Amino acid sequence: MPPRTSPTERQKRLGAELRKMRLAAGVSADSAAGLLGLDRSKVSAIEQGFRAISEERLRSLACHCDCADEEYINALVAMARTRKRGWWERYRGSLSASVLDIAELEAHATRMRCAHSVHIPGLLQTSEHALALFRFVVPSLPEDQVALRLAHRLERQQVLEGDSTPEYVAVVHEAALRMQFGGRKVARAQLEYLGHMAERGNIDLRVLTFEAGGFPGAGQTVNYLEGPTPRLDTVQIDSTHGPDFLHTEAQLSKYRAQLDWMERLSLSPTASRDFIHTLARQL
Repeated sequence: MPPRTSPTERQKRLGAELRKMRLAAGVSADSAAGLLGLDRSKVSAIEQGFRAISEERLRSLACHCDCADEEYINALVAMARTRKRGWWERYRGSLSASVLDIAELEAHATRMRCAHSVHIPGLLQTSEHALALFRFVVPSLPEDQVALRLAHRLERQQVLEGDSTPEYVAVVHEAALRMQFGGRKVARAQLEYLGHMAERGNIDLRVLTFEAGGFPGAGQTVNYLEGPTPRLDTVQIDSTHGPDFLHTEAQLSKYRAQLDWMERLSLSPTASRDFIHTLARQL
């Protein structure tokens, strides 16, 4: 397993939060360095996610910055403690760092929400459906890379397994349900699998039909990963160049409102399951 050459998205987020805390309090980097007993370059490395920070130093910084939000401080401490390598690290050097970042953020999410207009959510895809998608990548991937991506996708899905899994709310547009990636047989098996997964207690699957009309963010894939406190939520957006991660308060507020709107327009979970089963029978 090759060593990390850069911090993970979660480590960068911790550093960004510490910098934001410092700047909001009007504390200079030199002052913070003196408080923490570090030189300025090490404070910079902490704020960029390259260097770990101890719980004692983090709490001292929060106190010096007059941050009284105990829930937020405790969440930052938990982030600082969990720099250990997760299962996704086995793929480092073989898959892009941003793909591994998604798995790490999902593993630490307290609740997940998503909206998909064209694709089935990755956490709910069958292996045959995912395989068909990976073979549509441009430029074409060699078979060993396809196999790696598929193995990683299937391991990611384990976040929905077990006794203490986070709630997962997925709004899937009818267009995504009608796409036949891999052909009719694969598409039908995918729909049947969706219907099965929708029966699980931690999964709230909702269908947004064509009849619902327009909605904000049409055509965009949004994954909203809730943290232990709303200030630490993350939005992940898919794009042709790879995933983007957003976490300013304005961005979080925008995408929460967008997802709320889509959930209101969508069918109920029961009606959604019936709709999915009807589509599967048509295939």
